[in-house]
Amino acid sequence: MKLFECQHCGQPLYFENTRCESCGRNLGYLPGNATISALEEGKRGFRALAERKGRYRYCANAQLSACNWLVSVDSDEQFCAACRHNRMIPDLSQSENQANWRRIELAKHRLFYTLLKLRLPLKTKLEEPEHGLAFDFLASAPPHSEPAEPVMTGHEQGLITINLAEADDSERERMRRQMGEPYRTLLGHFRHEIAHYYWDRLVRDAPGIEAFRQLFGDEREDYGAALQRHYANGPPPDWQERFVSTYASTHPWEDWAETWAHYFHMVDTLETASAFGMRVRPRVTKGADLSTAIDFDPHSASLDRIVDSWLPLTFAVNSINRSMGMADLYPFVLAPPVIVKLSFIHDRIHAAAGPRRADMGRGALRAVIAGLKRGVVSPDRA
Repeated sequence: MKLFECQHCGQPLYFENTRCESCGRNLGYLPGNATISALEEGKRGFRALAERKGRYRYCANAQLSACNWLVSVDSDEQFCAACRHNRMIPDLSQSENQANWRRIELAKHRLFYTLLKLRLPLKTKLEEPEHGLAFDFLASAPPHSEPAEPVMTGHEQGLITINLAEADDSERERMRRQMGEPYRTLLGHFRHEIAHYYWDRLVRDAPGIEAFRQLFGDEREDYGAALQRHYANGPPPDWQERFVSTYASTHPWEDWAETWAHYFHMVDTLETASAFGMRVRPRVTKGADLSTAIDFDPHSASLDRIVDSWLPLTFAVNSINRSMGMADLYPFVLAPPVIVKLSFIHDRIHAAAGPRRADMGRGALRAVIAGLKRGVVSPDRA
């Protein structure tokens, strides 16, 4: 994500800020401009200092401290471009539900930041009942209530359900340890589940379905049986040579979703690194191989540039984390076949967005394929 600053006083801001701590002005996010704006109150709503022409009001969820996005005063919509996709939210009369739902909304809004930047198609279920996107955020029944079906995080026909318990840090950590996952976050859940939605939109009925099957496998394999096999036997011994995570080895749909989520991790993190002007130049003998200047917009860059910067950056931040006695920030290896899958996802995303800038080559894919043929590219290098 890029950096933001108050247009009135220059104070650096976070994406979630609603008030400038320096000058005291109200703040709101303008999705059309992809920026946080300082606001001035007027007769017809707020005037945004980042965009002088329009007049705005806050999304209705701002009253619940769950959103800071702006809506044009001329719009009939109560909710912003992110919140209008909500179908169900939890019972907010329970204070714990309120806090967890707000955490979920923070992650969801970060997801929508990237979806909008990548210009992916976004319609609500009201706009497109068959192909639209909706969210249910549900809490499990209390322990001593009548038996009820457990809330399962997942996707089905454009409806993404998130279990509210995932917003509880201790519960999510318990699940992470139980499932043997190196990484489990709310934002990661959103990025994974939205991938299933876009598989339906971008791949399922598209001419590229055979290319998908060559890379990810045949999605017509019985999904339930694949899950049972995974939980009974675990991943294949060579999973690290072909998949980005153990769960990706379960079924082609999950391979797509896990790889898609990592693409979003890469794009968002690299934009943040670019906003900070980050350069990596290790002072070791072979430091040139791990040097990079992250000075580009990953939303419109070629995959080779994304990958070439991602590897040095993650080596650096993992090393910093280890210096603090913490686990790696990015505890994954991008094996050559994973990079090829990332290239497929990259191409599908940008094809859906329409014509892009010229910097959209397939250098990373060509280089990996050539390396595989020569037998010179190893998972450690990729």
